[in-house]
Amino acid sequence: MTDDPSRREILRNSGMLAGAALLSGVPGGGTAQAAPHATASSPVVEAPAGRLRGSVEGGLNVFKGVPYAAPPVGALRWRPARPHPGWQGTRDATAFGPSAPQPYREGGDQVLGTHGAPPFDEDCLTLNVWSPQTGGAKRPVMVWIHGGGFISGSGSMPNYSGETFARGGDLVVVTINYRLGPLGYLYFGEDGAGGNFWLTDQLAALDWVRDNIAAFGGDPENITVAGQSGGALSVAALAGARTRGRPLFRRAILQSPPLGLKIPTRAESLRRTATFLDIVGAQDLAELRAVPWPRLIAATFEMFGRTGRWGYWSTPFLPVLDEVTLDRHPADLLLGDAGADIEVLIGWTREEANFAFALSEPYAATTKEQVLARARDTFGDRAAQAYTAYEEARPGARPLDVLMDLITDDLFRMPCVALAERRAARGRPVWAYQFNLPTPAHDGQLAAAHCLELPFVFDNFDKWSQAPFLTGLDPRVRDGLATAVHASWTSFIRTGDPNHHPMPRWDRYDRDSRTTMTLDSVTTAGEDVAGYWRRLHHPAVP
Repeated sequence: MTDDPSRREILRNSGMLAGAALLSGVPGGGTAQAAPHATASSPVVEAPAGRLRGSVEGGLNVFKGVPYAAPPVGALRWRPARPHPGWQGTRDATAFGPSAPQPYREGGDQVLGTHGAPPFDEDCLTLNVWSPQTGGAKRPVMVWIHGGGFISGSGSMPNYSGETFARGGDLVVVTINYRLGPLGYLYFGEDGAGGNFWLTDQLAALDWVRDNIAAFGGDPENITVAGQSGGALSVAALAGARTRGRPLFRRAILQSPPLGLKIPTRAESLRRTATFLDIVGAQDLAELRAVPWPRLIAATFEMFGRTGRWGYWSTPFLPVLDEVTLDRHPADLLLGDAGADIEVLIGWTREEANFAFALSEPYAATTKEQVLARARDTFGDRAAQAYTAYEEARPGARPLDVLMDLITDDLFRMPCVALAERRAARGRPVWAYQFNLPTPAHDGQLAAAHCLELPFVFDNFDKWSQAPFLTGLDPRVRDGLATAVHASWTSFIRTGDPNHHPMPRWDRYDRDSRTTMTLDSVTTAGEDVAGYWRRLHHPAVP
């Protein structure tokens, strides 16, 4: 392996570089047991999937570690999700199941901190439910899909607790685990079979929610699926699915979806799989199935080195256009067929790419010549003109600042704007936002970086106390913006409209005004907020 220090620095700053220890957890499946922590007040639901006993936490009924698919172990490793065999009696649902195997370093990174913690286990296909009250109330449902560069994260992280939405919004909230990294994203193409095992997991989870959520007080006809980063890309990928002739969900919230990713074809994905096989030292899928998962996860680090490119966000594992589970780019699935009828809330942070690059020492030495070479990938012969435009938009910008703004546009902002434009042109409902509030952490170098909106959306800063990127935020500004953002998300989930008093009027994005809500210390509804960058990238479009 050629060890490119700049790539390793990106990995470290992205919270994706693990330490030596990879910890195994306790499998989450198996036969149901009598609930060891049951009390007379423990909530019990009789769901179609089986009888479950949860717990009461802060006045909410909470059910944890509920299996929604068969454990993907043994012969089911690298197979589509299969139905769970069920259980006899009452299953204890008072403890989270293991998270999907992933890289882990004690203490995490200098931006986000930890993003997924032990125990880890392949038997990880579980979900968690928060509900104000079980029974037939038919509350709106929010299903949260975590991000993490396709290699990290968990539905059991305190950061993503459904508590605030369930209590303050009178919602039923579901968070899920799904296969990550090599276990979820490798593609083998054997006998015409599909890939995207992560996507089959998520589809199985949504099927479970539709079939069972009424027992928890939720309305299966009023589901919003929300996610951030890789989780937001997942939301788009799920949009084309139907059940009984209708979309699987009514509304979608896409926070910083990396819609600028080029999704590999089958042939491209097979070459990436061959690289992974070479790293592990396996000849074929049969041999790979015998490799313990910690060794598979350890190979992720060399995959970064072999697949990364200078000036691009590193993604060693990606979805695949396998023509079975995914036949087009996920963004296109929100434009036609089932996805066209889904109400969409979409947005980005102003300096997305600062998350991965701003604190990288090797990238601090970035030169104008390097950035111009990278800009040619996007702008071709207009690279020099584009470089000047980025400099003028940010007086005093270093070459690294230009590079980060370029990556932000390529991967996040411009593809999000393009999706909003295309939906608006078809008369389909879409609301857009840009998160602008910068963090003073690390002397302000991160600005309004990727992931920064998350604690504002959940309005639960107490759960993010170990996240370095929140250091120094003024509590009054922080809490005021969080109250407004959380209320908008709640309103959208409940009604399909993010407006609420006293927030300024937030109109749908259309081709005339291009209204985009700017989330900052002073929140405003601006017209064509991304116009400067949109015209730079598409000068022929008015």
